[in-house]
Amino acid sequence: MTRPYIPALLALLVWGGLGCAPTVQVKAPEEPIVINLNVKIEHEVRVKVDKELDQVFEEEEDLF
Repeated sequence: MTRPYIPALLALLVWGGLGCAPTVQVKAPEEPIVINLNVKIEHEVRVKVDKELDQVFEEEEDLF
């Protein structure tokens, strides 16, 4: 007893399996990446103010 449909069934399963193979694509974004550095800028401002206050306290010792 031969089963002529088995090779066709196997070919269909292989062809269907290849069509469902998962793929991963890596693509660079079209828009540039924006990083917000506001925290660093605020930190620099505080350091400048602290240094200026230290200078004022050294120059005018009788301030308080």
